[in-house]
Amino acid sequence: MDPLDEKLITLLRHDGRRGISDLAMDLGVSRATVRNRMARLEQAGAILGYTVILRADAVDSPVRGIMMVEIEGRVADRVVHALSGFAEVSAIHTTNGRWDIIVELGASTLTDLDAVLRRIRLIPGITGSETSLLLATPHSTRARLSNTPK
Repeated sequence: MDPLDEKLITLLRHDGRRGISDLAMDLGVSRATVRNRMARLEQAGAILGYTVILRADAVDSPVRGIMMVEIEGRVADRVVHALSGFAEVSAIHTTNGRWDIIVELGASTLTDLDAVLRRIRLIPGITGSETSLLLATPHSTRARLSNTPK
């Protein structure tokens, strides 16, 4: 992946519906170049797809946290499947080191977050966890809606 691919991906992260002409103009290349680059990135698996961001997804939950989870034995797939059923879970990451899974969570209140944490800890196979609240996000590469009301 070269710098042009990286710039193209950055533009698409912020607005996956941008027209090829707009992308070409911002990148200073032809429409054919953009179209070919996108096709190549899709075929290589760098771009897996394009999606819509709903307002509910674009507006951060007032209370957010990261939960580090320790799993016993070989039940990670079952734990990930169970976690996927929680509306409050925005992302699940496998990792190495002390913790086996990192879970990104969001809730309306601390009480709601506490209830979710309690339910998660009851999932069979989870042997330990540690949660940190996210206080602020000074920088993120996740797509944002423009003109989102505050």
